[in-house]
Amino acid sequence: MYIVLLHYVQPLAAIEAHLEEHRRFLDRHYAAGIFLASGPQMPRTGGVILVKGLSREELDGVLAEDPFYREQIASYQVIEFNPTKFGVGVEAILT
Repeated sequence: MYIVLLHYVQPLAAIEAHLEEHRRFLDRHYAAGIFLASGPQMPRTGGVILVKGLSREELDGVLAEDPFYREQIASYQVIEFNPTKFGVGVEAILT
């Protein structure tokens, strides 16, 4: 499982210009069952994506499809972790 932290490296106007395409990118990977949750950081300096079911190499390929990556308006930090404790009802979603 991965936590992907996006850090905006361009002004929000550049982010907004590609936001709809970015959301379509997210939708494709939600439909494939690999994105579990996503959203903006607060304050709005980037975003977060929770990912499961991929190798790191596969994830890198997926992230390369993101218009934020393609347009070089965000940088990415990928944190791999192995969840071992869960809240009630969450384990089925995360494993």
